[in-house]
Amino acid sequence: MRNGLSRKAGWALAALGLSALAGCGAPGEGGFGMSDMLLTAGTRQAPAQAAEIRDVYCPTIDVVDGGAALQVRGGGEEGSIRSQVTLGDIARECIGQPDGSTLVKIGVEARALLGVGGSAGRYDVPVHIVVKDGSTVFADRSRRVAAVIPAGQTQTTVSVIEDGIVVPPSYANSFEIEVGLGGGGRAAPSRRRRG
Repeated sequence: MRNGLSRKAGWALAALGLSALAGCGAPGEGGFGMSDMLLTAGTRQAPAQAAEIRDVYCPTIDVVDGGAALQVRGGGEEGSIRSQVTLGDIARECIGQPDGSTLVKIGVEARALLGVGGSAGRYDVPVHIVVKDGSTVFADRSRRVAAVIPAGQTQTTVSVIEDGIVVPPSYANSFEIEVGLGGGGRAAPSRRRRG
């Protein structure tokens, strides 16, 4: 009986932590908010840690110039669009650590769409995430996920969660987060802001 009570108390604390975190996402992040990202990754936060989260700097996410969409055309650049991958909702979570560092988690949703010349099948979705402060890079991660569009369908959605990114205490109030579709190393002279 005592074991059952401990489990119930643990779930109640986890639910309190999740509800406190639900407000951490910026406006415009839609249905792929912080609570969805936490549920996907299976992370639980205790209420004591939730108080730290509200006080931690957590920048908006920049979308790298040219990184919001990728198109595949049939017959070269002038051909019709066979497929397109676009960024959907993006979210981030920043958790202050006892040593003054910040633990960052980033969620990216992408949608694969068929064009006129496209057909059902597997489509490669390359996602690139960078956490940095000027030229100092804390994380530079590229992930490829498969978006499978079944016969009779025209689109599908995939998501990527990157966690375990640590920003040292001396940069905890000034770092940036960049996200884009495509490989790493793309120059980004300008970018548009996403919540």
